[in-house]
Amino acid sequence: MALRRTTRNRLYRLTMYAAFIAVVLWVVLSTDWATVSRQFLNVEVAAKMLPGIITIALKNTILFTLVAFFGGLLLGIVFALLKLSSIGPFRWFATVWIELFRGLPALLTIFAFGYMFPIALKVQFPGGPIVAGLFGLICVASAYMAEVIRAGIQAVPKGQTEASRSLGMSPMKTTIWIVLPQAFRIIVPPLTNEFVLLLKDTSLLFIIGSTLLTKELTTFARDGLTQNANATPLIMAAMLYLLVTIPLTRAVAWLERKMAKQR
Repeated sequence: MALRRTTRNRLYRLTMYAAFIAVVLWVVLSTDWATVSRQFLNVEVAAKMLPGIITIALKNTILFTLVAFFGGLLLGIVFALLKLSSIGPFRWFATVWIELFRGLPALLTIFAFGYMFPIALKVQFPGGPIVAGLFGLICVASAYMAEVIRAGIQAVPKGQTEASRSLGMSPMKTTIWIVLPQAFRIIVPPLTNEFVLLLKDTSLLFIIGSTLLTKELTTFARDGLTQNANATPLIMAAMLYLLVTIPLTRAVAWLERKMAKQR
């Protein structure tokens, strides 16, 4: 006699649970935990990395992320408005900027700002290579944010603009006081995701070199790996990244649920 659908579903779920538990048990029983502890969770190596990995590396990572994010946000607003402009050259320039920095790998952009532009143009960024690398990250962030902001602006109902214009507000005041606040309310979740991506992209700054006081998490951990011949610094860096990114991603999920309920 054929099984009922509910019985088949129950058997399927039990089979999946059993398979999952079997895989977990196999991993637990087959792992050499003594080697894992020695090579990846070494307390002595971790003690050597503290407090520098927090007071220098984590601090720099968050600082670089904030600089790149807010710099990219300001440029992103400008290029989003330029792309929506009725003036052709403005739209063309914004389109070229956005497509260029979205199309190029962030690593190549950072390298270009750190080495290629100073050599080709014979200019030096104030603050050294790390500032040049941050300019590269800002340009990359601005290209992605410009598209997010443009989509947010276009999502604002046209009636809002028409109502404000009928009250005598100029186009600039309408954009600044009416359109942009509503657009940002819509695009908070994707902008938060962009912040998380930038947090991880700061690891690409290693390509332009760094001093002890300008190292971010990945570079600091990589140097610790080389000095100690042990992977514990990489695990510490990974845990610190997660310590920052997981609350942010949870906040994005909460915002998306809240906005869905409001809609």
